[in-house]
Amino acid sequence: MLRIWPLLFFVIPLIEIYFLVQVGEEIGAGMTVLLVIITAAIGVSLLKQQGLRTLMKANQAMQAGQMPAQEMFDGFLLAVVGVLLVTPGFFTDAMGFLLLIPAVRKILLQTLLKNIVMQAGAFHSSAPGNKANQQTSDADPAVARRTIEGDYKRED
Repeated sequence: MLRIWPLLFFVIPLIEIYFLVQVGEEIGAGMTVLLVIITAAIGVSLLKQQGLRTLMKANQAMQAGQMPAQEMFDGFLLAVVGVLLVTPGFFTDAMGFLLLIPAVRKILLQTLLKNIVMQAGAFHSSAPGNKANQQTSDADPAVARRTIEGDYKRED
């Protein structure tokens, strides 16, 4: 994953330049600059609304005694959206607007959590001396791991 970052810092500006030149040829340089400014302004306005909504949901979850994990992830992605929307260009604006859709953020979170659980499960089951997990994972790799939540009280 770390090898991708330098590539992104090289490829994304090239994509932006390509689209800016193409649009500029069609509608003119002045209109292209105006369009970039308008999309950024609209995006920042939508970002503000989404950010305030996410903050209110996080406060409600904390007042209910719950961990606002979804809201924390949304907040992180909204920070990424902010960077994408203020970066001049059509490609980054498109990515930013896509991430403003709550359903897209939810799918992204589910995919990320699924990958983390699978990687953690593979690491845990391959740990040396962990025969119980090796037997479970060898017998049926489709067995889902689950977390059981509960309260406990420590008595000395």
